[in-house]
Amino acid sequence: MTTVRLIVGLGNPGPEYQESRHNAGFWFVDRVAQAGSASFRYESRFHGELARVSLANEDLWLLKPRTYMNDSGRAVAASAHFYRVAPEQILVVHDELDLLPGNIKLKKGGGAAGHNGLKDIVAALGSPDFWRLRVGIGHPGQRHEVVDYVLHRPSKVDQKAIDAALERALEIVPLLLKGRPELALTHLHTSPKPGTL
Repeated sequence: MTTVRLIVGLGNPGPEYQESRHNAGFWFVDRVAQAGSASFRYESRFHGELARVSLANEDLWLLKPRTYMNDSGRAVAASAHFYRVAPEQILVVHDELDLLPGNIKLKKGGGAAGHNGLKDIVAALGSPDFWRLRVGIGHPGQRHEVVDYVLHRPSKVDQKAIDAALERALEIVPLLLKGRPELALTHLHTSPKPGTL
């Protein structure tokens, strides 16, 4: 039975990025911390902000790397090694261009699909076998517009859809902590949601 012991939210540090689409991972771990009445504290040895939370009678670490997206692996590897968390016990939450706002998908392993944060984590852990929670943010339509798109805030309509998806995902955290990923997948992927791109 594999239980999730570390949830990593991906994003960029600093107030100028706080509301940008690329910070969807940060938005999710903030919700988990709030649900467990926990607060984040910067830990230089982990290159990020860390919080310890107890949910469903299980202890869980939350991490927000402060290294910027493309260098996320350093923070994830440092935390995982220190707390002896295996890759399959890690859930990485990140923005996903290939899903519309309001869509959210859970999967284990796989490629990075061009996401530089994931690519760096795979390299740092030496394994792709961690869980990923893909938060749909939509695609601007043109590849050359992607960088500008992810670094800006969503429209009000898109933000509302993303927030609703994050709330749905919050419901599956206890299942992941109890080693019930199949139930988590079923619950998340059969919840009402809009179509995919």
